[in-house]
This record gives sequence, C-alpha cells and structure tokens, in this order.
Amino acid sequence: MTVAAPIPRHYGLDWLRIGAFAILILYHIGMVFVPWGFHVQLARLPWVAIPMLASNPWRLMLLFVVSGYATRALAVRHPSVFSFARGRSIRLLVPLLFGVCVLVPPQIWAELASKYGYAGSYWTFWMRDWLGFRAIGGVVPTPAWNHLWFVGYLWAYTMAIAVMLAVGHGLAGAAQRLFDRVFGGWGGAVLPVVWLLLVDIRLFPGQSETHGLFDDWLAHAIYLPALLFGFGMAGSERVLESFRRGWIVAALIALASYAVAAGLEWRWPGMAGAPPGLGIVFAGARAVQGWMAVVALIGVAERFWNRDHPWRRTLTEAVFPFYLIHQTIIILVAFALRGLGWPLWLDTMILIAATVAGCWAFYLLGRNVRWLRPLIGLRPGDGSKPAI
Repeated sequence: MTVAAPIPRHYGLDWLRIGAFAILILYHIGMVFVPWGFHVQLARLPWVAIPMLASNPWRLMLLFVVSGYATRALAVRHPSVFSFARGRSIRLLVPLLFGVCVLVPPQIWAELASKYGYAGSYWTFWMRDWLGFRAIGGVVPTPAWNHLWFVGYLWAYTMAIAVMLAVGHGLAGAAQRLFDRVFGGWGGAVLPVVWLLLVDIRLFPGQSETHGLFDDWLAHAIYLPALLFGFGMAGSERVLESFRRGWIVAALIALASYAVAAGLEWRWPGMAGAPPGLGIVFAGARAVQGWMAVVALIGVAERFWNRDHPWRRTLTEAVFPFYLIHQTIIILVAFALRGLGWPLWLDTMILIAATVAGCWAFYLLGRNVRWLRPLIGLRPGDGSKPAI
C-alpha cells in the first residue's frame, strides 16, 4: 500500500469516531447494570444485555477501522517512517502511561473494596499494592490498564504498520491495487464476514478476549485486520463508493442479525441451557451483525456526513480525553451510589450526568494547561483552539 498520496480529511469518519466513543461511554455505563460482571455494579439485570448487544459486536471494530484510516492520513504527513513511529508513540504511550499510573488505580481500588472486601484506603492501595505485580486476592491483577487496552493495542498495531511501511515500501502500489481488487465491490462486505465467522466459530469458538496483548489472539484476529482494512480503505475510492451504495442492504442485514442474537439472548440469557447448535447460530449472527453494521455506518458517513461543522474540531479533539477518563468516573460514581437504595433509573441519570460533566471538565482543564496536554493525548499548544 502506498502512503505517498495525501489522504483527504473525511469528516464523515470523524463523526463516526465521535459517535462510536459516545456509544462506548454509554455502553460502559450499562455495564454497571448488566449480568456479565463489571468492576463495580449496582444491579445485574438480564434484560439490559439486549440493548447492549445492539452495539457490542461492532463498536470497537469500527473504531479500529476508523483508526486505520486516520493512521494512513497521519503517515503521509511525516517525512519518514521513523518520524511517524516516534510521533505516534508519543501521542499514545504518554497518555497510556499517565492513565495506568493515575486514572486506572482508582478503578481497581473501588473494585477491590466493593467486591472483595479490601479494607485499605486508596493511599494505602496505591503505595503498597498497585505496583505489587501480583493478583490481589488471587483475582485482581496489579498493575493493569483496564479499558486503556485499546490504546496499547492501537500503538502495537501502529508499530506493525510502521514496520510494514519500512520493509515493503516498494510493494506499496501493488498492495493497494490488490486491496482495491479484492475488497472493492462485494468483497469489502462479504470477505470480512467470512473471516469473522471463521474466527468466532472455527478458530476461537467460545473464547473471550483477554486484553492482555500477548495472549489475546482472538482480539488480534479481529482488530488487527480491521485496522489494516481501514488503512487500505483510506486509499481506495472504490471501497468507499461500494459502501456508499450498499449501506441500506448492509443495515438491513445487520438489523436482522441483531434480531436473531437478541432473540436468543432473551430466551436463553448468556446462552445458558440453550439447545446444542444454537451457540453457533448466536456467534454467527453476531459476526454478521458486526461487519454489516460497520459497512452500513461507513456508507452513511460517506453519503450523508462527510461535511464539516463548527463543533467537529472540538469534539474530534475531545473524544480521546473523554475515553481516557470516562470509565474512572463511572466506577467511582457507581461506588458512591452503592447502598443508597435509590431507584435504578435515578442511578442511571446520575451516572450519565456525572460522566458527561466529568469528561468535559477533564478535557477543558487538560486542554488549557500546557503541561497537561500531552498527558491526555493532545498536541502541544496553548489550548486557544483545538490542535487538529
């Protein structure tokens, strides 16, 4: 694949990224009430899994596809592969380190205190246990990166792309032409579904992502190809046009697949006690739903949303700081709400309001303090305007 040609800014994909992160934040608020388990919970309601399944199969895959497109656009701005790798490492590893040291420890402490009877103060936990490199109580490993695994994986995949660019620069043009030929037209919609079905049903049946990087082959089989697809899509008008033309069909297939998965989840929560074979149907429906939703959303973004707006610059810059801080706010607020006996609808409203307000406060403070900007993933500057 070539990265020599400039990649135009795709405002539609910016809006998709903003929307995907917003859904991710709401999804993590839902985790406080879902029966799957979370760091701190206020309830375990089986029905909450039904709306959660609406975005579960595609939200992260979409983010990796969009990140692949952005990675291609960023690569062309650097004079060398080394400059590209260095720039991305600074932008990703600095906030990752800040997050692991400052933002994630409160999550682990709240989990230990609420679920495992940890009696120490937060200060005691941070000084004595956080860097203990052991599983406290045999169940909660420290240190950890929790939701920030996405940042670590994105950095690792970006470095893989940097190596690919350095080693295969002479083959870039041929690789892009091959990508267009294979994934242009129906290939971009069908072939990734075939791969996802193979991953979920044959290669890793019944397995879950670990988010441990070195032992997470299931996640790598899904997210690395998604990032590479986005990287190739950034140079392929043919793929974007095919998604633009086919978004309605893809959306209908995604909705039908979601209906199958949701129906099975409603009848057999967690697929417990389901007749033999229905687990494969459930996994297959989620695989089809996941990629068809990605195709439909990119098609909608290409056709209707590829236009600028005064809010886009600020929102595009804000989503990464929002991502860094949102789960910490959710967990600490949920921790404070435990035992109060308030109605769950009120807990939900408080969680949403506190998370939105806290994310904005975190972003605005970090944006306007020069030395904080790199820690929350922003470019150096004085904060007078978004550095996009």
